Amino acid sequence: MSGQNQAYASRALVARSRKLLMKKYRDREGLFIAEGLRTVEELLRQMPGTGYLEALLVDPGVAAGIMSRFPEEAGRLFLLAPGELSSLASTTTPQGVVGVFRKPAGAWEPGYGGGKSLLVALDDVQDPGNAGTILRTAAWFGAEGVLCGKGTADMFNPKAVRSSAGSIYSTGILDCQDLAGQLRLMQENGYHVVSASLGGKDLRGVRSWPEKLVLVIGNEANGVSPDVEALSDSLLMIPRLSSDERVESLNAAVSAAVFLARITL
Repeated sequence: MSGQNQAYASRALVARSRKLLMKKYRDREGLFIAEGLRTVEELLRQMPGTGYLEALLVDPGVAAGIMSRFPEEAGRLFLLAPGELSSLASTTTPQGVVGVFRKPAGAWEPGYGGGKSLLVALDDVQDPGNAGTILRTAAWFGAEGVLCGKGTADMFNPKAVRSSAGSIYSTGILDCQDLAGQLRLMQENGYHVVSASLGGKDLRGVRSWPEKLVLVIGNEANGVSPDVEALSDSLLMIPRLSSDERVESLNAAVSAAVFLARITL
């Protein structure tokens, strides 16, 4: 089937999809949007079932190419009129395609049973690019899920979705308005809470890691909040090897990657 035979998206579908740029509508509808061919392709590959794709909204100029890549989704592919694509995308170059996807079904909860378990907690990590990259990194290193504390960017923000590279469907996500309370619950169930802190001990001194562990990454500017730092079992830092004091800290996502590599490899 060629792109010329595809129907155009209705105004109602475009308007509904545009609202998903705002968190309150994503929460209400249980949907999110993904921009760009690679992001859409990764989500299609990792989504748990066919019912998770609501619509593919594409520029007519790339419709034939999209159809050749995703022929099984022909019934959910709709063309966009001039100007509609830019109104749906948060990037200046959305590559001609926006996908509307359903959020993972049911609320994920961390397991409290025995055995090895690794989780990542984000304490007011506000940049959606950082949040999405940390989710992707957590998935790569085998973490079961990510706990998102108050102030942390929405993992279903388009920028976070793009940075997560499809990991939204492969790694658990739990929003925690009371992150400190959730971490105390984890401790009661045998988890060791390790917080990244510039005032902590050198992580290179750790010879072994607890089997059940929560790694906490703090705010980009202020680090881990005082209440989370106070309850942490360990405070650890990545040493700066450069003598240039103008390099004050690492990006939050980079810090998470260094810690996760150290913990798991």
